[in-house]
Amino acid sequence: MKGTRRNGWFGVIAVAVGSFGTVLSEFLPIGLLPSISADLGVSIGVAGLMVVVTGLAAAVAAPVVTVATSLLDRRVVLIGLSAVLVLADVVAATAVVFPVLLVARILLGVALGGFWAVGLGVAPRLVAAKDTIKATSLVTAGISIATVVSLPLGAFVAATSTWRLAFVIGAALGAIALVLQLIALPAIPTEKRIRASSLTTLFTVPRARLGLIVAAFLFAAQFAAYTYISSFLQDTAMISPDAVSVALLVFGISGIVGNFAAGALLNRTIVGTLVASGLLLAGAVALLPLIAHLPVAVFALLIVWGLVWGGLPLGLQTWMATASPEGAEAGLAMFVTTIQVALAVGSTLGGIAVTVSGIGSDFGFAAILALLGTAVLILLGRRAAQARPAVAAAQA
Repeated sequence: MKGTRRNGWFGVIAVAVGSFGTVLSEFLPIGLLPSISADLGVSIGVAGLMVVVTGLAAAVAAPVVTVATSLLDRRVVLIGLSAVLVLADVVAATAVVFPVLLVARILLGVALGGFWAVGLGVAPRLVAAKDTIKATSLVTAGISIATVVSLPLGAFVAATSTWRLAFVIGAALGAIALVLQLIALPAIPTEKRIRASSLTTLFTVPRARLGLIVAAFLFAAQFAAYTYISSFLQDTAMISPDAVSVALLVFGISGIVGNFAAGALLNRTIVGTLVASGLLLAGAVALLPLIAHLPVAVFALLIVWGLVWGGLPLGLQTWMATASPEGAEAGLAMFVTTIQVALAVGSTLGGIAVTVSGIGSDFGFAAILALLGTAVLILLGRRAAQARPAVAAAQA
């Protein structure tokens, strides 16, 4: 791996900016669906397909891109994916009919799934082995910050300009990431060829299989509840619109703090960190409907929830990066596919729960999912943690 650390942390920052741009582009238009619906002459339900197709495309793209480009220099792959991000947002910003916008969102899904799988595997190769988790946490911080910024920025765009500005912003960020990667990233030779069979083989590896199962439960739990957090704050907790914006910002900032705090905890124990996080996630979402009449308590639990969620993805990614005998990228590719599907399933089931029984039932359902995932990890985690493949031991 000589030559991959020439620009070290500057390269990691370039990858982090790319992760920030792709995730912001994914979430920024969510608050703009009414404007897009009215402008392009489709219903809100149809407009919502632009969110669904991006997630599904990312779920497919993560393993496909990983396998198809496994013999290419990873620098070339990341730069190519950033170029696809720019193209996707430019096409979306100029779309005059909805089918063209959907094509743009599918392209974004390709960039999102591929960049997440490859980028998270590349970041540790740019720094010394002792800084592996720190480098990964910086890249995931880009994801956390994008999640924070997307909601208030989307609201600002909706209030002050056309929905097309959101995609212009996404294209500009993609272009910045592209330039940074061209400057900062050294040649990053592929470590080994990854075949499709390598990905399916992961399901026969106990440690990898456990990581995917736990990730599916916890991401489904998160998005079953988080998708409807604004509705909970406004309609159940009866918090004013201005206070809702503050609450979401508090949640996001807590997530950023949690992302970096988790790095220190993961260096001590991955299983312990994930178990504690799963239990706290379940507790936070279960308690919120019960204390909805206490605004201070609601804010306190949002801080806990944000801290936990900021660290969970990093912990799960760290687990999967060391779970595959084929190396980090194979594990991360299947991780991205799993969480994108879990995200869609969790949001859908959460919507059904809200429709049938209300937000309180939805949050209770999310808590059960989180507890199930944590229980699986408690029962099987210690044994799986000891079954680290040779490649992981070599990288540790």
